[in-house]
Amino acid sequence: MKPRICAAVTDGDRKAIREAAPLVDFFELRLDLIGEGWSELVGELGKPWIACLRSQAEGGEWRGGDAAKLEDLITAASLGAAMVDIELSTTELTVAIPLIKKKARCLVSLHELEKTPSLTHLKGIVRRQLDAGADICKVVTTAQGFGDNLTTLQLIAEFPKIKIVSFAMGPLGLVSRVVSPLVGGYFTYASLAEGKESAPGQPTLAQLRKIYGMMKR
Repeated sequence: MKPRICAAVTDGDRKAIREAAPLVDFFELRLDLIGEGWSELVGELGKPWIACLRSQAEGGEWRGGDAAKLEDLITAASLGAAMVDIELSTTELTVAIPLIKKKARCLVSLHELEKTPSLTHLKGIVRRQLDAGADICKVVTTAQGFGDNLTTLQLIAEFPKIKIVSFAMGPLGLVSRVVSPLVGGYFTYASLAEGKESAPGQPTLAQLRKIYGMMKR
């Protein structure tokens, strides 16, 4: 199975977006990192895209409240986002998700910035995401050791019938980022270039494609 790659867009570099488009399956527009003017990039993408406003509590730069966040995310859905990433911790999540799903699929996410909890704990998170109405579940942890890669990959195996994104961030989590879509994960993320990462330990698109290319030999 060809691994799906989602390229994270963190600034207004249109040239980088156009060059990446033939090589990726999705783009993620990080509205919190791009800032004002993000909507001007929509016409450059040429691939299905995910709208994301990541809060500071989960590793992003969004400083506003949940009501303002939802307004921007619904705007993104109206502009053609195929998926909208909304955090499981969002206030009134069960109200927000039906509004989003009128226009786009809903990716419900959780990011653990300090560690990788037990598999049992992570399974509980996925069940909460599904109960909330997620079309795609995303559970991202932080690797403190090699075994944390295995935990996030095992989570994918526990839910073979749903679309799930699961891996560990940080330098020690690279293995899970690469392997995730090879063992059933819906997709993995890549940056457009070094210095444009949207999260710790994120490989570049060129690096990821080189690794997958070597696997075909």
